[in-house]
Amino acid sequence: MSAAALLEVDRVSKQFGGLRAVADVSLTVRAGEIVSLIGPNGAGKTTFFNLLTGQLAPSSGQVRFRGQAINALPPHARARLGMGRTFQIAKPLVALNALENVMIGSFLHEARLGAARDKAMAVLERVGMAHLAARRAGELTLSERRRLEVARALALEPQIVLLDEVMAGLNQSEVGHEIELLHGLHAQGLTFLIIEHNLKVVRAFSDRVVVLDRGALIAEGTADEILNSPAVVQAYLGQGHVGSGTEAALSPEPI
Repeated sequence: MSAAALLEVDRVSKQFGGLRAVADVSLTVRAGEIVSLIGPNGAGKTTFFNLLTGQLAPSSGQVRFRGQAINALPPHARARLGMGRTFQIAKPLVALNALENVMIGSFLHEARLGAARDKAMAVLERVGMAHLAARRAGELTLSERRRLEVARALALEPQIVLLDEVMAGLNQSEVGHEIELLHGLHAQGLTFLIIEHNLKVVRAFSDRVVVLDRGALIAEGTADEILNSPAVVQAYLGQGHVGSGTEAALSPEPI
């Protein structure tokens, strides 16, 4: 393992009967990076995340975190090592308030009730939600629920955070606020691996972009390289769009 490698994925595959949802994917995420994972619907992106965080076991291949093989570890053990994540569909405990939702994550490293509450409040302040601490999660707006998902992940005290479409359904203003938040968290030392469909966000946000299609890694590079790649345009839009219009087909407008 290179000194800067935080997460290493070595030829990981996942088979569901006759369907190979993830096919021999290898990837390294270095400490301090922001890596975006993109691809058309059904490309295997969320399945890949589930292999990394332990919701699914790979059919073959190896996942390593900080040099340790973690294939056999359950999700809570991977979280304890320093992996946090959000889910594509935000599912807070709607009967609990925002603070209580975040406290659940704080208990991973802090058994004392008062200390867990203090840590959770500090996380809410960190993401700009301290004023919503007493509000029931079921009463939060979509953008507030998305941000609460980030707060719940941060409560685990992660080194890397895997974000699964955390900006889905948000308007342009809300997306801008989320980018600002995540850039701030990145400046504080967090590493991010992000599933994202909004290609404006990909260009504004990423150090590196990885593309999955039909479970396989088909491209990797900078945002500009990826958004101008004929292979990527073909994966998203079909063969007929590849050619002189390649750059325009996927290039987003500035935020």
